[in-house]
Amino acid sequence: MGLQSMTGFGRATADHKGAAIAWELKSVNGKALEVRLRLPPGFERLEQSARQAIQKRFSRGNIQAGLSISRVGAQAQPVVNEEFLRDLAELAKRLEEQFGAAPATADGLLALRGVLDAPDAVEDEDARTALDATILRALDAALANLEEARRDEGVALGALLQGHLGAIGALTDRAEADPSRDAAAIRARLAEQVGLLLETGAPLDEARLHMEAAFLATKADIREEIDRLHTHVASGRALLEAGGPVGRKLDFLSQEFNRESNTLCSKSNAASVTAIGLELKSVVDQFREQVQNLE
Repeated sequence: MGLQSMTGFGRATADHKGAAIAWELKSVNGKALEVRLRLPPGFERLEQSARQAIQKRFSRGNIQAGLSISRVGAQAQPVVNEEFLRDLAELAKRLEEQFGAAPATADGLLALRGVLDAPDAVEDEDARTALDATILRALDAALANLEEARRDEGVALGALLQGHLGAIGALTDRAEADPSRDAAAIRARLAEQVGLLLETGAPLDEARLHMEAAFLATKADIREEIDRLHTHVASGRALLEAGGPVGRKLDFLSQEFNRESNTLCSKSNAASVTAIGLELKSVVDQFREQVQNLE
């Protein structure tokens, strides 16, 4: 199963006995799966089936799905509810005579809800069921198009994220190989610091001095951070190669990357390692930003 982005667009159309059917789907980022349906009046009965169809294909993303149905040919002729129109006209006449209201116009009356309706092309349950089946097949086609668009975007995201992981791995190698981490270099820096203290002439407890030196050396050791960064890089690559809805796992991994890079900077005892840590934080931020687009 490949990676999927949470952004994409899908569309599909169908015809059914004079009814032109069109679905349009748009997907953007979301922490979970949120579906918003826009159905024409009279087709609310399809809401549950449409939601289930979307939920079977996707696990994350804010998805908006709109259905439009238009009648063509003879069936497109409007139907006037003449009895209702007559009642409204009589009411308008009484209001005019009794209260001086403005006289009603034909276009005004026809614009009122319930006066002018499109004809119902569905005359019985069998015909309604057949129309619903066509609408849901069109939805499935639109969902397939949306899924393809999300997968195409997912391929591009995967390559980008692999590049970020490669950069994190390379920076980790640089930190590991930095000359400042050499034991001799650490001893030399500690000796220099101790020498400066001795020059002040202040009395120093030799045992305490050795203890503080050991503490400083331990505090400056970034071995654990480097090992964890290498492990996280390997985990990230494995998740990307496995594919599927791994966005949440990669987002958690990005938080771990950020934690290790912060610790590396705080423990650094050399400007060169600090510079590597800051560059690492920048790449991690880019990684996390792109992960937000992944399902």
